[in-house]
This record gives sequence, structure tokens and C-alpha cells, in this order.
Amino acid sequence: MKSYLTDIPVYETLKTAVNAEHFNLVQIALKRLGSPIRLELPKLRTLDFMLDQETWIIVDRSLNDIPVMAWLDFETKDRGLHEPLNCTLNLYHAHANIIHPRVIEAMTLLLGEQIANIEGPGNGSISKLPTDD
Repeated sequence: MKSYLTDIPVYETLKTAVNAEHFNLVQIALKRLGSPIRLELPKLRTLDFMLDQETWIIVDRSLNDIPVMAWLDFETKDRGLHEPLNCTLNLYHAHANIIHPRVIEAMTLLLGEQIANIEGPGNGSISKLPTDD
């Protein structure tokens, strides 16, 4: 998906960090739900969140999926699971930073809900062990 951003002018590039809780949730979701994942963000009009191993992109589906913001270049090497990850945040719109907290919150709730809905042994459900009776 990173190639999706090629030739799109960047309004601003920031060095930032992603909370370990959010990054780990995305990694679990990608493993359990498959990659890539596309989430329609409720209450954010026509914005979708596209996620894969390398890139997280907010796009506006009403404008032919033009990027609004993207997290990329996650520094995963030699990190603890509880430590935030440094990454690059590209803003493609002047007001993209305003929605930043809302899109992360929506992503967390939607992925958590989708993971919780998966049923079956090994996917977080409780299975009854066989007895010798």
C-alpha cells in the first residue's frame, strides 16, 4: 500500500510515535482478519482507514481515495512490545491533524470489535477441555 502514496504531494511530514497499544492491536487484527484491512470511520463523513503491515492511510472515498494522512516507516527493530514506535506521519491536507485523535480512537474501537467477533479455538475464545469421564 505504500506505493499508493507515490506521486501524491505531501502537505507536511512529521516525525511522531505510535502508542504500542495501537500498533499491537493493528498487528493482531492483520494476523486474524487478514491484510489489508479497510475500515469505514463512523461520524467522519467519507473517511476510511486502510491498514497493512507497513502503512496506515486515511483516505477520502468521496474523492477517489485521496489520502488525508498516512503513518509509515514504523521503526520496529529492537523494540519492546510495550514501547511506542517512532514513525513518519504524512499530512496531505491542511486540517488533517484535527482529526488525528478521532481516527485513532475509531480504529481502536472498530478493530477491537471485529477481533472480539471472531469465534473459534485459538482466536481468543474459551474452549472446554476434554475430560476423561
